[in-house]
Amino acid sequence: MLCCLLLGLGCAGAALDSDRLQRAAQRLGPAAVAAARALQGELVELQAGDERSRLQGVNQFFNRRQGFRDDQVVWSQLDYWASPLEFLQQGAGDCEDFAMAKYFSLLAIGTPSERMRLVYVRAAIGGPGGASQAHMVLAYYPTPQAEPLILDNLIGDIRPASRRPDLTPVFSFNAEGLWQGVGALSAGDPTARLSRWREVLAKAREEGFLP
Repeated sequence: MLCCLLLGLGCAGAALDSDRLQRAAQRLGPAAVAAARALQGELVELQAGDERSRLQGVNQFFNRRQGFRDDQVVWSQLDYWASPLEFLQQGAGDCEDFAMAKYFSLLAIGTPSERMRLVYVRAAIGGPGGASQAHMVLAYYPTPQAEPLILDNLIGDIRPASRRPDLTPVFSFNAEGLWQGVGALSAGDPTARLSRWREVLAKAREEGFLP
């Protein structure tokens, strides 16, 4: 309760623990401490807004603040899933880092996890018909049967999925499930099937984004 009050976020549904966030940031260094403070300030402002303003605020915070860099450049690894603070500390990351940081930040201001899915897609470079590459976006569902809105680091504005014909879903997941494409057909337990996701959840919990 005290952490929520100190942060200024409503306690109902808010997951961000400011004490854990600051301790984790201090372990990473000055850049992470400054970035954590900036994120906290942004989330305090967004908490009072409506659904659309929250989505736009979180999307813009990361798209404008962070650079895009491959894992090989940032982490000297072919594939590394960074926690939100690791991503902020580095100042750059790849598509998975953008999508996951947005997911955990929206969780922290009370967005239900079941309304969001991290979606692996094939993205057509240069539009439909172009060469494709693996990519990840965050999909937000206003209601269970609604067309999802797509938060993407490649495009600044949030668009409904029907306006993103360049994206072909492969599989999607969140903290509760794993699905083929973006449908209802379960593909198993995401923490069992996706070891990197299990690791990111553990790090996000240590950073205060999860209870």
